[in-house]
Amino acid sequence: MIKFYFHPSPNPAKVALLLEELGTPYEAVPVDTRKGEQFDPAFLAINPNGKTPAMTDGDAKIFDSTAILMYLANKEGKFLPGTAPEAQAQFLSWMMFVASGIGPYSGQSVHFTHFAPEPKDYAVNRYSYEAERHWGLIDQRLSEGAYMMGDTYTVLDMAVWGWARAVPFILGADAWEKLPHLKRFMDDINARPAAQAAEALFASHTFKKEMDDAAKAVMFPQNKRLG
Repeated sequence: MIKFYFHPSPNPAKVALLLEELGTPYEAVPVDTRKGEQFDPAFLAINPNGKTPAMTDGDAKIFDSTAILMYLANKEGKFLPGTAPEAQAQFLSWMMFVASGIGPYSGQSVHFTHFAPEPKDYAVNRYSYEAERHWGLIDQRLSEGAYMMGDTYTVLDMAVWGWARAVPFILGADAWEKLPHLKRFMDDINARPAAQAAEALFASHTFKKEMDDAAKAVMFPQNKRLG
């Protein structure tokens, strides 16, 4: 059976949605990152990068949310865009855009806006600007169709959904007013039983919520170098 190692954050959310959409039996294994459980040797044996999500499928060990999405979708032959070169090109381009743009810039925007010590004006300006720009491109794409690939619901939409759940925290309380097509997309996916099951999975486990000194020490280990 698949073992899915997760924390209720954007990247694991993508995988939870796909697992629920597939109806694939799996064992959910919570990893409380604010307690440092991602650095347990048993978890590092699956993901040496010490981040969620990670997954095992028999003897196979897979980490990184995009790798897991592609692995599962290809294994099951579902939620893919078809074999036409044009569709493949657009699908892969946007999939990598989410992986290398939406995720990193949204994550850095959150870090510098909500957690970094002062002075941080330059960093907040850079990453919030880039996060807004990236999400604007997603909104424009969604103005052209129901999903990122037009009328076809794919793992690309699940990748977007994982991060879009956090858009108000990333961009501010008025973010949905600026991204109407993304908001419509989110409402549609949130109504899907699989999305509700993924959210229920996250709610069924108690994770540490406090970002206290102990949590910061494991979440931001680079700060040790500051002395």
